[in-house]
Amino acid sequence: MKITPTKILSYLLILFLSLGIYSCKDQKSENESIETTQVQTEQNAEPFFDISLAQWSLNKPIFAGELDPMDFAEKANELGFKGIEYVSSFYAPQIAEAENPEEAMQKVLDTLKAKSEKFNVDNVLIMVDGEGELASPDPAERQKAVENHKKWVDAASFLGAHSIRVNLFGSEDPQVWKDSAIKGLKALSEYAAKKNVNVLVENHGYLSSNAELLVEVMEGVNMENAGTLPDFGNFCLKREGGERWEAKCIEEYPKYQGIKEMMPYAKSVSAKSYKFNEEGEETTLDYERILKIVQDAGYTGYVGVEYEGEDLSAEEGILATKELLMEVGSKLNSNNN
Repeated sequence: MKITPTKILSYLLILFLSLGIYSCKDQKSENESIETTQVQTEQNAEPFFDISLAQWSLNKPIFAGELDPMDFAEKANELGFKGIEYVSSFYAPQIAEAENPEEAMQKVLDTLKAKSEKFNVDNVLIMVDGEGELASPDPAERQKAVENHKKWVDAASFLGAHSIRVNLFGSEDPQVWKDSAIKGLKALSEYAAKKNVNVLVENHGYLSSNAELLVEVMEGVNMENAGTLPDFGNFCLKREGGERWEAKCIEEYPKYQGIKEMMPYAKSVSAKSYKFNEEGEETTLDYERILKIVQDAGYTGYVGVEYEGEDLSAEEGILATKELLMEVGSKLNSNNN
């Protein structure tokens, strides 16, 4: 067969086109592989924190008698949680009214510990309420509050919880409050340090929600086991009629600024939630903005679900908050890798 210059050019053209096609296929395959890897990475990413359940999220069924607070660990496990945060006021009345309060307390703790082990959940902390004002300007009243809180420090130690959460209520005068808060918090933290327990202050209204002032208290106490528990939503400084709870908030501290200021001292975090849209987003709080603040602070501990809304049932609100934390936390963790 005679090979002419025209045929040679045709063969070369076919060869070049074939190489081009294969090159494009290889490039396309490589791009698809990269995209698949990226999708798989996003899907496989987990939040940069663990998720716990705050018992207060279940306050409605507990108050309605539909859920025994002694069954908290079982319910948390049922809802898919790894850690739990107790509320002292769900147990305090029956303990105080018992003929032998110390014996009653131990019985409660024995049961709670056994159930947490049975249902494989970590005891994270105890939120303590109703035990007096740790920032009272009255030395006797403040010391009484310190003594009242000690049994909950002991309880946390027994349960293996790393912290108790306290309120810092007292004077409405910022300087008086700051001085008293430092004294009360330091006295309790000194006791708790011997039990290897942290004492955490939550922004829970009034001057405790003034994050800048609360940081000054932390600096004044200057103890490793004295820290904060930033709550996403509790930044009300003043309510109508001077009420502490329930009434309409008329003055609020900037929440995102407050969370950022509290995070350097945070040993736990509370994910408050109120309302959700059809896409599962919290409509009153920017969760991605908040969790980015938490992430930037280097925090990797527990974030507790605390649903306080009215539109969903307790369990629906809890699960909606948990799902949102998983989604946003995973996204931020993926972006950071």
